[in-house]
Amino acid sequence: MATCPPYPPHPGGPVPGPAGGRPRHAHWWQKRWVRYGAPAMLLALSGLVILALVRQQTGTEGFLVGLGLAVLPVPLLIAAFRWLDRVEPGPWRNLLFAFAWGACAAALVAIVANSFATQWIETATADPTRADTLGATVIAPIVEESAKGSAVLLLFLFRRRDFTGIVDGVVLAGVTATGFAFTENILYLGTAFGTDQLTGGRGIASVTAATFFVRIIMSPFAHPLFTVCTGIGFGAAAALAADRRRVRRVLLPLSGLLLAMSMHALWNGSATFGTYGFLAVYAAFMVPAFGLLTWMVIWTRQRELRTVREELPAYAAAGWLTPAEPFALGSMRARRLAREHARHHLGKPAGRAVAQYEAYATSLAFLRHRGRRGRAGADFVVRERELLGELWARREVAQPALDHAARRTAPPVPVVAPPWPVYGVYGRPATHVTHDPATPYPAYNPYRT
Repeated sequence: MATCPPYPPHPGGPVPGPAGGRPRHAHWWQKRWVRYGAPAMLLALSGLVILALVRQQTGTEGFLVGLGLAVLPVPLLIAAFRWLDRVEPGPWRNLLFAFAWGACAAALVAIVANSFATQWIETATADPTRADTLGATVIAPIVEESAKGSAVLLLFLFRRRDFTGIVDGVVLAGVTATGFAFTENILYLGTAFGTDQLTGGRGIASVTAATFFVRIIMSPFAHPLFTVCTGIGFGAAAALAADRRRVRRVLLPLSGLLLAMSMHALWNGSATFGTYGFLAVYAAFMVPAFGLLTWMVIWTRQRELRTVREELPAYAAAGWLTPAEPFALGSMRARRLAREHARHHLGKPAGRAVAQYEAYATSLAFLRHRGRRGRAGADFVVRERELLGELWARREVAQPALDHAARRTAPPVPVVAPPWPVYGVYGRPATHVTHDPATPYPAYNPYRT
């Protein structure tokens, strides 16, 4: 493990840029087109297969209706998870992979495995009702949460630079589950529409309306809530990246996965608890659990901002940052004002440069925090230099914008009036004195009688 020096030395010459790039003699599986092309082809193939399976079960018209209704909560959920990730936003390619994995690969595994297991139980027990119950409460939670958690595992293993803590795990797990719920909702809503076509159901009393209300209005967060538990486990393991207690790093993701399966089983089994079983589980368990996890994630985000404010002053003391930047980078409002200021005065490219500067500075603060606690990896120095190089390349645009934002958002400095009389500009005693930092006490003249 690596530790960090108290003050990173200021560059005396040109700052090296990122040390990325392919190895000179890379194997064929390390080439860029293989690393990106192979997963894309796998997900595209899975998408085509799942599309054919869902269309076969719902029909073309039912598929289109289900697609139109299932897409409604997706932008809201993606926006919510992206909002949680605003402190240190991860790259969009990770989110795109997570959503595609949930919507295509995980959904395909779930449909095939659930159908096979349910048919096997039905054949073994000769009891279709019991087979459906066991499939929903035992098989489905294990298969679906394992399939969704596989995306988090892959990103944890192969995108470790972008996976550094609990918030990253929550965001990636939530986006994966959002993609899975999207495909599953198409299937459920399309099947309900087909049932209404056969039975003549219309309006509020239709099966489609009831399914839409339960899955889209009441519980769009159900699948994300389950899988977020797995993400929290992987996020906690990522925070202990250099910890030598490997057993704990393995048990944390497994514990999160087991918790996700348990919550999923309870949710699916609520339909067997009687007429009001679903509502009882929803009110007594799901809503409080959702509120608790939401609070925990927001609290974690505030702790991340505090880490930024505490770690970056070392770089300001060494001359990498201006004195006002640690405060501005530790405030979401100041960050937004800095981006708006740069975009308004210098254009959209400047606004993007400031956003990138903020993201790199946050990564630098987290890296130093891990190094100070002895949990940084062996590449601490290399990674620090890369991040400092990225900041140095954008400093001319970002630093004035952040200084402006710091001045706009700085808390007012309270000024206590002196016990002696203070005279105004025209010689009258002043009962209230305001302090202007630019001209401290301009009206007070100690020689005036």
